[in-house]
Amino acid sequence: MSRETVNSICASFPGAEASDPWGGGHDAWKVGGKMFACIGTVSPGVAIKTDSIETATMLIEMGVGAKAPYFHRSWVLLPFDMDPDELRERLLGSYKLIRSGLPKKTQAALPDATDM
Repeated sequence: MSRETVNSICASFPGAEASDPWGGGHDAWKVGGKMFACIGTVSPGVAIKTDSIETATMLIEMGVGAKAPYFHRSWVLLPFDMDPDELRERLLGSYKLIRSGLPKKTQAALPDATDM
């Protein structure tokens, strides 16, 4: 896995957009203006949102990921070298979590994601 692979996966999600909000080469993936994944300039992986601090802690304790620097404790840093299918599923889970939390009007304006 690599930055390019993660970016390719994220770009496949309906309504997902990349930005560099802090400058310097960050890849921040957003849906409806809210971030669901972020790759730092020299990061060894991708930070994703989980549904809770407990889930993030569990993933860290299991060795699946690490604490995502600069993010809330419900975020976890997944390494680029993890299983590609698991990485895609975790990225998709973060995307769905953020998308489902958007206002209904914002959700309605996004491309359909029912087949994901």
